[in-house]
Amino acid sequence: MRMELFTIDGLPLIKKGDDLAAMICERAELEDHDSVVIASTIVAKAEGAMVQKSDVVPSQRAINIAKRLGKDPVLVQLVLDRSSDVIIEFPLLLVENLNGHVSINAGIDDSNVDADYLLELPHDPDASAKAMGERIADLCGRDVSVIITDTNGRAFKIGQTGVAVGVYRMHPIRNWQGEKDLFGKELEITEEAIADELAGAANLLMGEAAGGNPVVIVRGFEYHTRDDVSVKEMYRPEDEDIIRKGLRCLRQSSD
Repeated sequence: MRMELFTIDGLPLIKKGDDLAAMICERAELEDHDSVVIASTIVAKAEGAMVQKSDVVPSQRAINIAKRLGKDPVLVQLVLDRSSDVIIEFPLLLVENLNGHVSINAGIDDSNVDADYLLELPHDPDASAKAMGERIADLCGRDVSVIITDTNGRAFKIGQTGVAVGVYRMHPIRNWQGEKDLFGKELEITEEAIADELAGAANLLMGEAAGGNPVVIVRGFEYHTRDDVSVKEMYRPEDEDIIRKGLRCLRQSSD
């Protein structure tokens, strides 16, 4: 097996209304079953998922949380507005956003954006990935999968890595249950987070600062599907999520 990854160079700064699929097709010779991995920041910018800070009025709750965290109350209020569940408020604001993704600050960011604005995650990353894949098919005639990524920290470890927040034409989990290991033993619980693994690999090429490359092509990884897919396939059901239960107990004990 051989897999290669390469960046799409020469992309301009993205603004609302830009046709990302056209920009990609103009700059790359895509092949069927390529995986197009795209940073959520440029998808959000193209979709206009930006909020002007002056339009956000912090509530008393946001002001109180911001004071404890040493954060901007405007940021905290927007996080609360875009969250379905606040898991913990201190020493960081860990939430489940309206699309089900769990992260610090609901993935809302103030980097690589004008100082007067905050940048959200795409509001429906699966729909964004699907629209991107279908647009690429129309323009390039290529059947590709799409992964939209964000950078997340990891529990128990220092550092960030790329993770998938939206998918198209690829199930985010590969289920190895029922397969045999080298000694013939049947695997019972092995489920591989392939979309996150590809997002992490792409993140090595994307970079994090001003010289970043927000689109990476993955070629040679043959796990393409025409099934309906969703990134939510890899979100652990809440009744099985012992970490969330523990964090909620921690929050309740500190209230």
